[in-house]
Amino acid sequence: MPDVVQERAGVQVLVCDPAGPRVTTVQDALDLIGAAFLGAEVVAVPASRLDERFFSLGTRFAGEVMQKFLNYRLRLAVVGDISRHLAASSALRALVHESNRADHVWFVPDLDALDARLRAVA
Repeated sequence: MPDVVQERAGVQVLVCDPAGPRVTTVQDALDLIGAAFLGAEVVAVPASRLDERFFSLGTRFAGEVMQKFLNYRLRLAVVGDISRHLAASSALRALVHESNRADHVWFVPDLDALDARLRAVA
């Protein structure tokens, strides 16, 4: 399945294919942002597509990617199980907790949870 724009809970979402290219650079994130300009408000990226550096906050890669989405006024949803990363980093746990309390970057276990979040902010 290619990355596709779908309406989910009344919101246009670019749902990224788990088998798609990995996001290993800021340019890769910008490519997703460009694809979202087909009408999406949210980009749902499988956690498996994110480079391991995204989950190691010392690399600053997550901050750079998240900032790009904020700059372009798009929401980013990281979709999937990140429990092993959370177990290894209290800083990441804090980031996920704070992000999930806000409106721009969410970490959700699956697309159903993303739908619930979208309905809650509608």
